[in-house]
Amino acid sequence: MTESRKKLSLILFTLISIISFITDYASKQWALKTLTPGAEQPFLGDFITLKLHFNPGAAFSFLVNSTWIFTIFALVIILGIAVSIRKLNSPGWAVALGLMFGGAIGNFIDRLTQPPAFGIGHVVDFLNWNNWFIGNVADIWIVVAAGLIFVLVLLNEPFNGIKETTGSEKEKADE
Repeated sequence: MTESRKKLSLILFTLISIISFITDYASKQWALKTLTPGAEQPFLGDFITLKLHFNPGAAFSFLVNSTWIFTIFALVIILGIAVSIRKLNSPGWAVALGLMFGGAIGNFIDRLTQPPAFGIGHVVDFLNWNNWFIGNVADIWIVVAAGLIFVLVLLNEPFNGIKETTGSEKEKADE
């Protein structure tokens, strides 16, 4: 049972990673070809508009002069997930990490390939959320992943598929 669950988890992780990356990459390519920087157009009414923006920082344009820090941070996240999937044995965690991995790779690639230079490129953002912040599809996947991870932790869903038992549960099992 656990071997088939492990295989399912790895397949889910791979599919979700690919889908999240492709949707981010394709939407950014569309935005770069279609939108004019600074010009705004309605998308979902005025609540979410389309506005091409090149973000050197993190969410809310945080730390705009430290782009290289986010490049390194994204690489650490990507490598951490890549190493941890060896122990992955949970479909829920597979979905969460697949979303996080695909989104992180999408923004990491922007940092490597977008101007002004390799490693300090600006992330392509185009979804203006009621003028609160401008983000992209990778950001959506990362936020959904964080929410899912929060729920998995609340539900005590084990990453490796092995539920840990407390001392009182062990005593009951021994009886």
